[in-house]
Amino acid sequence: MNGTFSSLLLLLAVAVILVWLFRRIKLPAILAYLVAGIIAGPDVMGWIADPDDYHLVAELGIVLLLFSLGLEFSLPKMIAMRRWVFGLGAAQVLGSLLVFLLIAFIWLDEWAASLAIAGALALSSTAVVIKQLKESAQTSTRRGQMSVAILLFQDIAVVPLLIIIPLLASDDGNIGTTLLFALAKGAAVIAVLMTIGKWVLPYLFKEIAKQRTDELFVLATLLVALVAGGMTHIFGLSMALGAFLAGMMLGESQYKHQLEADIRPFRDILMGLFFTTIGMQLQLYGFVQNFHWILLALVIMAVIKIALISSVARFMGERDEDAWGSGISLFQMGEFGFVIVALASTHGLLSKEIVTSMIGIGVLSMAMTPIIIHRLKPLVNLVVRHPDPLVDIEKQRTTGSEGLENQVLICGFGRVGQTMSRFLDAEGITHIAVDNDPMRVQEAVAGGARVYFGDSARKDILRAVGAETVDLIIISFADDLRALDVLKELRQLNPDAYIIVRSKDDMRLTQLQEAGASQVVPDTLEASLMLISHVLNRSGIPIRRILARLDKERRNHYGEMHGFFQGSETDMDPELSDKLEFLKALTLPEGAWAIGKRIDELDWDKHQVQLKALRRDDEEFPEPDSDTELQSQDVVLLMGKPRYVEAAEHWLLEG
Repeated sequence: MNGTFSSLLLLLAVAVILVWLFRRIKLPAILAYLVAGIIAGPDVMGWIADPDDYHLVAELGIVLLLFSLGLEFSLPKMIAMRRWVFGLGAAQVLGSLLVFLLIAFIWLDEWAASLAIAGALALSSTAVVIKQLKESAQTSTRRGQMSVAILLFQDIAVVPLLIIIPLLASDDGNIGTTLLFALAKGAAVIAVLMTIGKWVLPYLFKEIAKQRTDELFVLATLLVALVAGGMTHIFGLSMALGAFLAGMMLGESQYKHQLEADIRPFRDILMGLFFTTIGMQLQLYGFVQNFHWILLALVIMAVIKIALISSVARFMGERDEDAWGSGISLFQMGEFGFVIVALASTHGLLSKEIVTSMIGIGVLSMAMTPIIIHRLKPLVNLVVRHPDPLVDIEKQRTTGSEGLENQVLICGFGRVGQTMSRFLDAEGITHIAVDNDPMRVQEAVAGGARVYFGDSARKDILRAVGAETVDLIIISFADDLRALDVLKELRQLNPDAYIIVRSKDDMRLTQLQEAGASQVVPDTLEASLMLISHVLNRSGIPIRRILARLDKERRNHYGEMHGFFQGSETDMDPELSDKLEFLKALTLPEGAWAIGKRIDELDWDKHQVQLKALRRDDEEFPEPDSDTELQSQDVVLLMGKPRYVEAAEHWLLEG
């Protein structure tokens, strides 16, 4: 017991350090977990002698991941995706199996071993791909949904593979009967789960929600995910599939977002342990010795899977970008490949050298996947030759502009961009918009809008839509990093334009202004202004006074609205909190260093904080006189970034 606890403690310590280090250098956390597993595994430090000891805990991470994914997919959406799941997914699995089977048979001259290798290589990583798609906000894209559909069929295809491999090793002649029986059991348990999810679970969570107890809600969520996974496991299917079905049924309920929030902490921690167990299985000596063969096999596997998926997807009428994007996302070997390899090894179908090489292929490909998916768009652009969007834009400008000079350019034609377009149309103000969503552009053009396809961060696109000549430019998407790229190009083309930038909050307000934004409109602060305008209006304040106050705040760049008091649910992520300004009310106790000192004697700028107000004897002074002396029990209201506020508190109390 003590040995197991110490090993786990060391593993967690290494994982914490590596995740921190990898995030500092902008690498995915999955790579940190894999490296932590390699360090803790039998071949390096030997803290974990047998990775199988943690197999159950790791599998729970996959179960919760698939449960949270299921929450995003309703049954109607799954029915709508059936062409991808049973068309594209089946073609990928069967095609990959056939090709890998022939290659492995030419190499080994053994059908049973070749099938085990082919089955492992044909499957991709559900855990890694879905996690990376979610982190990079690609789950809802067409290529992301295609990838998920293929992964779902792969999870189903694992079942016959896990049944066939032991039968091949035992030379049992009843393979067909056994397989049909297993599939019948699988269909039955899926029908039972869907029935329970449709009729029982919504009522159950309705009753639980009435109790208003967070612990009960979390416990019920975990219980449902694990029971569903356990039921499919008992009947020979993967636990992940059962959890996905349970999540999919609850995804149609009003509890969807609460369920996802409750499950996320458990999911992320257990998924981390899963990736460490993958790293533990890598035998470093064999991996290094056969690295050239492992790398060659990985390249062959990736080329075959990418070519097969992209070809079938294009044959089914999908766009080249989505077809290649889905294929590149699924190039790797998956976690169920390790299960198949382990099963084949247990039954004597694969030698130790082949097992080591297969694990090496899996670990290396899974380690590369986060980097590949986060750079998916530029990789796809290397393969797909787009028709030049400049030609289409120039053509539409000359044929559809009716000879009018554009007064406004809108970068981004989402909901906000479309609303602005309608108001501009109503006032007769000519404008043009550019957006990088082809479906949205197609629908908008069909509806009569003057919007063109292209990336606003590309100088040639901006030049084609006339960004050099317009007086007013609006960046309407609330993505600050992308807005910074667009601002850089816009200011090079048109230094004199008035550029209004929409931002989600004031986290990068200064950065956007320094990049060239004439005015930044943070959603959070503007929503606050709109709310207070309604409140003041209902309270009888004259409308002119309200408008004057709002105008003052906007002209002051929301100066009085930046700081806020943090709460227990405030996001304190270091990267985020360091860009926000918090308010801190500090009571000066008897003996504090600052007592007796005048406000102008204290170097507030040096400590990078502002004194926003002083409260004394229940009376507040928003702008205290500079010669005011601080007294015991005074409350000073400080504003600044969290670390500076903390340091200033120490300075005022102790000097």
